Amino acid sequence: MLAMAIHQSAGVGVGTFLGVLIMMFLMRRSGKKVRLLNDSVVYTALVAGMGAWTFAAVLRLVVGMT
Repeated sequence: MLAMAIHQSAGVGVGTFLGVLIMMFLMRRSGKKVRLLNDSVVYTALVAGMGAWTFAAVLRLVVGMT
């Protein structure tokens, strides 16, 4: 059941990762001050994607949307 929830919510994590990655690259390129983890755009996007993926999987388990 846990594996199914993780598998079904993977798209949320990937979408969040790509969205944050693109947004951070654009903001950094335009010269805006961006708060990054370890001063890395990729690391920040990875953490955001993993957080969204975990939240979506837990939400799926709690609500029961399998």
